[in-house]
Amino acid sequence: MRPAPACALSLAALAAACGPVPVEQAEADCFRQAQLASHPRGTLGFGFGTGGARFAQGDVEISSDWLTGRDPSQVYASCVQRESGQPPRRPLYDRPDWKG
Repeated sequence: MRPAPACALSLAALAAACGPVPVEQAEADCFRQAQLASHPRGTLGFGFGTGGARFAQGDVEISSDWLTGRDPSQVYASCVQRESGQPPRRPLYDRPDWKG
């Protein structure tokens, strides 16, 4: 039995999605992981009114890489290698947008 053409196209698209991404895209995707490995990120908000505090809210992101003390540059390099199959074009600390 032969698969229907639509099914065959779906399988081909799925197989292509599993392949490596361009190194530029991997670097952009992995940059956030490196930032979280350097220190936790978060926000905190308070609201005040005439009756005092009305609300407080917060959001904190903590990565397991930070908890285990992994070097952010190693997190970045291994992520780029895993996603693209290539090493980063330049080290994390040489990126102008790195503020670790």
